[in-house]
Amino acid sequence: MGDSDTVGSVVTRRRRATLAAGRGASLQPMNGRSAAVCQSSVTADISANNGLEKKRDRSLETVRSKSKTEKKKRRGDISERLSCHKTQESLLSSASGYNNYRGILNWCVVMLVLNNARLFLENLLRYGVLVDPIQVISLFLHDPYSWPAACLLIVSNVFILVALYTERQLSKGSFSEPVGFLVHCINMAIMLTFPAAVVLLVPSVTPVGGAFVLGIYTILFLKLYSYKDVNMWCRELSSVKAKKLARSLSCPSAQHFNGGDRKVCYPGNLTIRDMYYFVFAPTLCYELNFPRSPKIRTSFLLRRLFEMLFFIQLLVGLTQQWMIPIIQSSMKPLEDMDLSRMTERLLRLAVPNHLLWLIFFYWFFHSSMNFTAELLRFGDRQFYKDWWNSETVTYFWQNWNIPVHKWCLRHFYKPLLRRGFSKIVSQSAVFFLSAFFHEYLVSVPLRMFRLWAFMGMMAQLPLAWFVGRFLRGNYGNAAVWMSLIIGQPFAVLMYVHDYYVLHYRQEAD
Repeated sequence: MGDSDTVGSVVTRRRRATLAAGRGASLQPMNGRSAAVCQSSVTADISANNGLEKKRDRSLETVRSKSKTEKKKRRGDISERLSCHKTQESLLSSASGYNNYRGILNWCVVMLVLNNARLFLENLLRYGVLVDPIQVISLFLHDPYSWPAACLLIVSNVFILVALYTERQLSKGSFSEPVGFLVHCINMAIMLTFPAAVVLLVPSVTPVGGAFVLGIYTILFLKLYSYKDVNMWCRELSSVKAKKLARSLSCPSAQHFNGGDRKVCYPGNLTIRDMYYFVFAPTLCYELNFPRSPKIRTSFLLRRLFEMLFFIQLLVGLTQQWMIPIIQSSMKPLEDMDLSRMTERLLRLAVPNHLLWLIFFYWFFHSSMNFTAELLRFGDRQFYKDWWNSETVTYFWQNWNIPVHKWCLRHFYKPLLRRGFSKIVSQSAVFFLSAFFHEYLVSVPLRMFRLWAFMGMMAQLPLAWFVGRFLRGNYGNAAVWMSLIIGQPFAVLMYVHDYYVLHYRQEAD
């Protein structure tokens, strides 16, 4: 209170001095200049007085707020001492709404790393170092002077050029639509049967080399099928409304492209350059004008190249050091049909098999496809979605391999719906087609037909129905992970066992 009294007395004295000065000025005669000076000094005094009053008010408010805060703090301390409980749920209860389990996730990762490190050390102590990079060459070549797989890759250019020639003749009207369709069917049928026949009949083709070549031919088959369909759609639209096609459909608007890339209109797309860009592009669905990135990012390209080289070496090393010994030790229980030992070997194989599958997924769908896309300035980089969050089997198959899913949706599923088939029949047909190609890529290189891959894919239909009907949320996600972790090594063991019995047992006998 002493400070406030002092401020008040100062203000009072200043007011009295101001009033006295004003009276004296009014009694004395003055000219215009002195009157103005006096008036300005009075105005300055009044503004100073107002500032002092505001300062006093602020200081009083500060003192009051401090006193109120101290009183509340004292009351809070007293209430805390009197009561320390309130109604609340435990964090691990679902009713608590708590969802931050980052520490537990980190703990799981640490435990997983430690457990796998123990397994790896146990493997080294039992088998020694089995990694042999030179041995990988023998997986592709039996004879250094005979390269049938490489010859098949060169021959694949014939089928590409036949498809391009057929489309050029169709665009000029030299081929009718039925004739062009027949030529395309023959070309693509030979694409699937010719390499399969070479792999089956030429002994120098190894299983790994055969699987690689058949995978390339399967990709080309799907690409050329899309190429045929899109050009056929362009001809159909151009016959109805050529101007509208040129403005909107075959030449998309400029915002879809960057850097002033040239837009192509049908039939200007029927060139060797356009065809081979599509052949090497990381997509199975053809377009006249693909989205393009502005430039090639050198640092991004080098990172993906380093990942490709590192992970392919890791895949080979883990396969030789971890997978092969477990598979070799599993032959005896499979021959004796020892169910308990077979189950133990299956579970032992599940961990390395699943780890290799995850590494392969990252190597192929992220590193390799992004490397190719960056090199070709291909703009659409969505090669996969969040399949790891799949709560249904259907969601997993729709999101783990986007290029194949787009192709099936665009060229197989929707055409079946347009022809009047139901969704169930169309979905079953898509799984049947996928099962055929899975069996084609496994049985033909191994030169035996056991239909394990085919049945595994067709078993996804009832599994998808069961998970979608009875399981939801985390339970559905766990079911999807279990099917991936257990299903794949089971198929691997079946094929390896049959291959061993078919080849090595016969040689021993």
